[in-house]
Amino acid sequence: MILPYPVLFEPEPNCQLCPRLSDFRNKWRSEEPGWFNAPVPSFGNLDAQLLIVGLAPGRRGANRTGRPFTGDFAGDLLYATLQKFDFSRGEYLKSCQDKLTLVNCRITNAVRCVPPQNKPTGPEIANCRDFLFREITAMPNLRCILALGSLSHNAILTALGQKRSNYKFSHAEFYNLTDDLVLADSYHCSRYNTNTRRLSTEMFELVFEKIRNLIKTKPV
Repeated sequence: MILPYPVLFEPEPNCQLCPRLSDFRNKWRSEEPGWFNAPVPSFGNLDAQLLIVGLAPGRRGANRTGRPFTGDFAGDLLYATLQKFDFSRGEYLKSCQDKLTLVNCRITNAVRCVPPQNKPTGPEIANCRDFLFREITAMPNLRCILALGSLSHNAILTALGQKRSNYKFSHAEFYNLTDDLVLADSYHCSRYNTNTRRLSTEMFELVFEKIRNLIKTKPV
């Protein structure tokens, strides 16, 4: 699969910034040649008011399909919630061919390549930092960034030059980073978090209800 990769916001398909991640991609290219197996580009328009930042593509989710949170359990919960709160249009069918579109929303990851055991290292997060920073600064209407998990929360703060000690990660917490930009936190919508009851559907939806109300009060 060949996709147009914006120079400013996405790594090249054969990005070599992180040797461990490059080797892991190559392993899966050999084992599953029909999968995407490349840095996963963001989904949604740059003029959106909401940016959702996950940690990294799932091996059998986005790394397989080529679209963030598409094809795994985390995407089932995320896209159902986006639809409920009018941030998407169309039916989510766990495939980037399903014609689903986002409404006033964009989705990305702090790390664009699938990591072994779903755990990117600190240097790998740092290597992707410029892509996240450039993406955030290229969104003229951005009013809210939703961090899914503490690692994404920290990656956003570091990318924006904010002191992490000033903004402690906490589910459903909202921080004013500037007069026009809010950082919202949620536990990651992973199967592990829902199975252990750390995150329920109701808890996740509460965050999106607050985001929707927040965006309605902000002029574009």
